[in-house]
Amino acid sequence: MSEQLKVEAADASKRIDKWLSDHLEDVSRAQVQQWIREHHVSVNDRHVKSNYKIQEGDLVAWSVPEVKPAAIEKENIPLTIVYEDEDVLVVNKPVGMVVHPSAGHYSGTLVNGLLYHCDDLSGINGVERPGIVHRIDKDTSGLLMVAKHNKAHQHLADQLQEKTVEREYEAIAHGVIAHDHGTIDAPIGRDPKERQRMAVTEEGKDAVTHFTVERRFEEFTHLTCKLETGRTHQIRAHMRYIEHPLAGDHKYGPRKTLALPGQALHARTLSFTHPVSGERMKFTAPAPEHFQKALRELEETS
Repeated sequence: MSEQLKVEAADASKRIDKWLSDHLEDVSRAQVQQWIREHHVSVNDRHVKSNYKIQEGDLVAWSVPEVKPAAIEKENIPLTIVYEDEDVLVVNKPVGMVVHPSAGHYSGTLVNGLLYHCDDLSGINGVERPGIVHRIDKDTSGLLMVAKHNKAHQHLADQLQEKTVEREYEAIAHGVIAHDHGTIDAPIGRDPKERQRMAVTEEGKDAVTHFTVERRFEEFTHLTCKLETGRTHQIRAHMRYIEHPLAGDHKYGPRKTLALPGQALHARTLSFTHPVSGERMKFTAPAPEHFQKALRELEETS
């Protein structure tokens, strides 16, 4: 499937490989350079080199090569397993780890590690995403549930559809949010100006995020977000929509931000009904050290 984007004035004279990798979620500059060499990228319907300097109005088109199932291998990657039985796993994913193989990420993913760790995983989502019921972004940390067989997968997927899975995130946002509590009820779809970013659009799917302010600082707010729906980049897009983008989120927020390895977003709490026993289960994982360090530094300067 081909995507395209027109270059804006602010991006003129940038290298095509750097510009495109900045615009694509979870795709490295080296991977973009490979696409360019293999003629998967064009500018104004002609192929260019990686050092081409884009100009205002250039129409950049690219196609992402499909993931090859044969490339997905078991890898002995350390995983933080919060819970495991014969039906499900709960994993605390670190910042920087991609959930499943995709263009530019054929190894080092959570799936590669899960295939090494488990003898069996559900196959409902295909060979590229075994066991994966839901996902979180590469630079978001936190809890994920994984299904070991198809019956468990379908049960967990039904809970997501019925909105009975509880997902609570911890976040740091730019600006001072005035309301102690709030709900963002705004549909999310592809940003018409930036196809690798999500945005609130009339044509989007229903999306609801509830938030509670934990603490206010001089220029930032520490808050908890609860998902009622699970759209791609939902919290990131919703916080941008209310003009309080997440700290560290260069795709949705300002470049000048807190020094973080990714957006300040952590999937702290996960609660669901066990697909076999019927027991209600709840798991909590503290935010990673870089997140907690950022909070400490904000407290010291406030």
